[in-house]
Amino acid sequence: MSRPLDSIRVVDGFHETAYTYYPILIVGAGESAIALGARLKEQGFDQFRIFERQAGLGGTWWSNRYPGVACDVPATFYSFSFSPNYKWTSLHPEGPEIYKYLCDICEKYQFVDKIQFHTDVSELKWLNQEQLWEATLTHMAPGTGELTKKERDQRIAQSGEKSVYLRQEIVRARIVCSCAGGLVEPNAWPSSIPGRDTFEGPVFHSARWDYGVELADKDVIVIGTGCSAAQFVPRLTKEPYNARSVTQVMRSPPWVVPKPEPPFGPEKYAKYSSAVFNTVPLVASLFRFLCFARGEADFYTLIDDNSWNHRTRKKLETRMVTRMKKTVPEKYHEMLTPNYSIGCKRRIFDAAWFKSLNDPKIELTTQPITKVSPHSITIGPGRVYPDPSDKDSKVPTDEQTIPADVVVLGNGFEVTKWLHPLKIRGKHGEYMQDVWDARGGPQAYLGLAMDGFPNLFIIFGPNTATGHSSVILASENMVEYTIKVIKKILHGDVVLAEIKKESEITWTKRVQEKLKGTVFNSGCQSWYQVDGWNSTGYPYSQIDFTFRCMFPKWSDWDLQYTRRGLMKMQARRALNLLLLTFVVFGVYTLQQQSSSFSHVVQKYLKQGLLGLASIVDRAITMLPDKSHVVT
Repeated sequence: MSRPLDSIRVVDGFHETAYTYYPILIVGAGESAIALGARLKEQGFDQFRIFERQAGLGGTWWSNRYPGVACDVPATFYSFSFSPNYKWTSLHPEGPEIYKYLCDICEKYQFVDKIQFHTDVSELKWLNQEQLWEATLTHMAPGTGELTKKERDQRIAQSGEKSVYLRQEIVRARIVCSCAGGLVEPNAWPSSIPGRDTFEGPVFHSARWDYGVELADKDVIVIGTGCSAAQFVPRLTKEPYNARSVTQVMRSPPWVVPKPEPPFGPEKYAKYSSAVFNTVPLVASLFRFLCFARGEADFYTLIDDNSWNHRTRKKLETRMVTRMKKTVPEKYHEMLTPNYSIGCKRRIFDAAWFKSLNDPKIELTTQPITKVSPHSITIGPGRVYPDPSDKDSKVPTDEQTIPADVVVLGNGFEVTKWLHPLKIRGKHGEYMQDVWDARGGPQAYLGLAMDGFPNLFIIFGPNTATGHSSVILASENMVEYTIKVIKKILHGDVVLAEIKKESEITWTKRVQEKLKGTVFNSGCQSWYQVDGWNSTGYPYSQIDFTFRCMFPKWSDWDLQYTRRGLMKMQARRALNLLLLTFVVFGVYTLQQQSSSFSHVVQKYLKQGLLGLASIVDRAITMLPDKSHVVT
């Protein structure tokens, strides 16, 4: 960016109404915020502040520290295009390596000092008169930012407000970017399971793994069979954890596909890939593109729910069931055969979970937990899957009591509560959650903007997740779009940028209608949708999303220009028209021997000159009734 027109400063410092002003306030320090910070620095703008509730950066890669946590997307593709990493030690590196990469990005672009930890942005309120966002910052006791909201509330009830929240501060910002992400608040103990308070052993969520709990020679109950559980369950019976037994409770089976193998095998890839990619970066770029292309191929073969995709999915499902039956014990064949289309839920890319089910210390069940005792759980009578009414099924239904010393929740996150628990109040005095409820569910134009909430950008908001591609790519696309808009504000050309209401409603309607014709709506129960409203999935390809973010449709926006900005816009239009006029005039000069051609060119030349005169006239007069102008 050119010379910044705004800076961080303290306003009315000697008065009770004093506040700190930020040109850009960023909520959260996860992947999206890191991408935004890096790209802002690249543009030459460093007057921003990132507020993070937890004690470290990285978002989900800071929170999730369970055994075996790793990326299930090839890391070459799970990194920023503007700062690729050629030093990954494997195709699917574990969490600490990804966390280090994110830290390295912050250090490379020199904005670690722009991140303020232990600070929760609890509320945002738009001030109509000042045309600024007022943000309530809650400064937290160290370590409490990692707690869930329910855990924080429990601590306050036991030890008082100051045990969690130290003080509040009111600040203001011209632009707010929420990079809070979707995997923030872990799901609590399932309400369908009675007796939580009677259990005397430790209970924790996989996203808040408690390494202070000793698992050696303990009976461990794991609730859930999602992507996280598939990574940590195989580790629990081995060194250094050495659990005596692991009982995994499953509601319904996921589709499990083999994790892609690296070229030339894991050992050679780990040994040579870094040297090859660093020596010939073009090879790394090509490999990244191939990973992207493979993901897009999955979209075109899996996501749309037409007859051709249906046949393609059936063939893939047959192969996956065959693979499953060759890998796991026969007693699990029924319960691990899904009754819905592949892609309807998030797939598990697996290299260890299926194999671990051959371990005699690990037991998988689809019987419901019906009772919790101080040192045991009771499952059954009955089962959740397959259908209990299926009399031919051999899956057990008899009541069983299982010893339990530790319970690990692997039951996911509150992904349908977007931006929770942040409260955002827009220019009409309405909270965003109330607007969403009135319109049917969480939504945003391209997942990043809502009408009535000017100068607010949600990076990785509703309907931006894909079931086939890298979240890093989607976040990076939204960052690029956001920068295209906020540059106009930072340069002093625009005061307010707000998506038009009709644009947001039209976009949301289109997305929800399209989702009805995808595999996401093919009959499974998943966290993608609640009560028929899918606020998670993006129904188009990442190619589609990339182009939409590269080329904003400015007619969908209501931009309130400054006088300076309007003059620049009119000058650009005049320059473009002048250029076109000269081109036409040049062609006319070369073709003046042709009378008919000359007549046509004269006509368009005259129209071009008249148009140029009109634009120049408007730029001079700057009529406020024909545009949004702020002096």
